[in-house]
Amino acid sequence: MADIKIVAATGCPTGIAHTFMAEEALKQAAKKLGIEIKIETHGQSGIENALTKQEITEADGVIIAADKDVKASRFHGKPVVEVPVAKGIHEPEKLIQTIIDGKATVYKAKKDGPQEVITDSGSHPTGKKAILHSIYKDLMNGVSYMLPFVVGGGVLIALSFLFGIHSADPDHESYNSVAAFLNSTGGLAFQLMVPILAAFIAESIAKRPGLVVGFIGGLIASNGGAGFLGGIVAGFAGGYIVLLLVKLFSRMPKSLNGLKSIFLYPLIGILLIGIVMTLLVEPMTAINEGMKTFLSNFQDANPILLGLIVGAMSAFDMGGPVNKAAYVTGTALLAEGNFYFMAGVSAACITPPLVIAFATLFFKKYFNQAERNAGGVNFILGATHITEGAIPFAAKNPIVVIPILMAGSSVSAILTYVMGVQVPAPHGGFLVLPVVTGAVQWVIAILAGSLTGAFIYGFYKKHKHEKEKQKGEEDENNEQIA
Repeated sequence: MADIKIVAATGCPTGIAHTFMAEEALKQAAKKLGIEIKIETHGQSGIENALTKQEITEADGVIIAADKDVKASRFHGKPVVEVPVAKGIHEPEKLIQTIIDGKATVYKAKKDGPQEVITDSGSHPTGKKAILHSIYKDLMNGVSYMLPFVVGGGVLIALSFLFGIHSADPDHESYNSVAAFLNSTGGLAFQLMVPILAAFIAESIAKRPGLVVGFIGGLIASNGGAGFLGGIVAGFAGGYIVLLLVKLFSRMPKSLNGLKSIFLYPLIGILLIGIVMTLLVEPMTAINEGMKTFLSNFQDANPILLGLIVGAMSAFDMGGPVNKAAYVTGTALLAEGNFYFMAGVSAACITPPLVIAFATLFFKKYFNQAERNAGGVNFILGATHITEGAIPFAAKNPIVVIPILMAGSSVSAILTYVMGVQVPAPHGGFLVLPVVTGAVQWVIAILAGSLTGAFIYGFYKKHKHEKEKQKGEEDENNEQIA
């Protein structure tokens, strides 16, 4: 068994928690099964522990546990297990066992030139579930690259407001040159969000040739007012336009591969995406404006219902697709100048680990030592907006714990919306408090939701403990009578 070598790549959209949780889970499982494994991580700081060509060649199989592009085409010809990053966390032994049993599918990629590799349909498994995962992975790849622009730009703009709401306006009496600098620099990062989103969606679909086509499509969407919805459409359109071009030019001599990469793909790709987006930008702008108006009216008319929905979504799968749907919407709305929606999403994402932390603190006798230690760490994870700290507790009893976390997150989100808090950054947790409008109210809302969930969870654990104790005493009495 020890002769089997496996290489793996893990990656999640934010690149903060799931990537490394999957890495650790696979390492532990490999150790348990006596397998040699090397894992490459695609985190927010870039690729770490990169796999070499020799290591891939010598490997008996590959595990890809990722919700973003991890350059899978280099695994051509190897037995590959490709799954969402969550399965890397929850089913590491099963994934390794699939390779040991020889049940992994051989990966096929199509080389189309010396500098880029375009995967054919064999690299994108067929079937409804696989297609949906592929779309999700492409979208999350764009979100992953967009996030630093949102965080950096949002915080710089918010910092400029500390000098006064009109301090960046040279015609206003409160004008401050430092505030103007912060505002303009942050604004530049914000302007690039949609093009970057589109570029890396296209890059995930069509690799490097898709990048420029997606970027130009995103730029047209951004300049036309189509917002992030237009950016998403541009990204997918750009990616599939390049795949179409690859197909059309596939019969050209290999000696012209360089010409295709440097001339034909960008020229024709940009032309086609320009035509497509010019036709689509007007209706997409109307949809974008309609959505903003709807959300604005909805958050004013019914913040309780909005908070309930956002809270339930954020805590449902903690970093999974449902959570990401709420998170991506909040992040995208930041680009539209809506700091209100993201405040509820952030509060709802911060709450689950704090629920666990407070529960293990106030009801410590009903948790074992390992759980109490993990609970303490959740104070740090929650404060920095890392929702995934609650996953180990939810995984032990999802039927009970997940609804409790959803309830706590909903309370936090509802109070956040009711009190009109605004958060200009999509991540950072309490680290961004200095730039939060209504910081004190936001902290109160989060604590209220966290404590609500913690006491429900704690009383559940107490009830369960007493029930088990009572059952144990009854069994003992029955044995004595017998």
